[in-house]
Amino acid sequence: MSIAEKLKTLRKTKNISVYQLSKLSGVSETHIRDLERGDRNPSFDTLKRLAEPLGISLSELFNENADAMYLSDEEKEVVDCFRQLSKDRADSLLGFLKTIVYF
Repeated sequence: MSIAEKLKTLRKTKNISVYQLSKLSGVSETHIRDLERGDRNPSFDTLKRLAEPLGISLSELFNENADAMYLSDEEKEVVDCFRQLSKDRADSLLGFLKTIVYF
């Protein structure tokens, strides 16, 4: 997926309009639309300004794993909590989750 497609998909996933993203980032609506269509190549500074209100880091924007990029706030919280668990507790939690998801 191209950067243009990622920006547009992420913006829509977060339910943010081009107008809102423009106000939050300081990047003009026209420039955002051009970027989303792939008509322009974004500068590093522009990507940095757009990533922040979209709630992602630049590394997430360039990540090829699209599923990891579009985590909801609740999913991010689950991941953060999971990472704080000991290996034994993380294994137990994963086993529990698999039980309730697959049965």
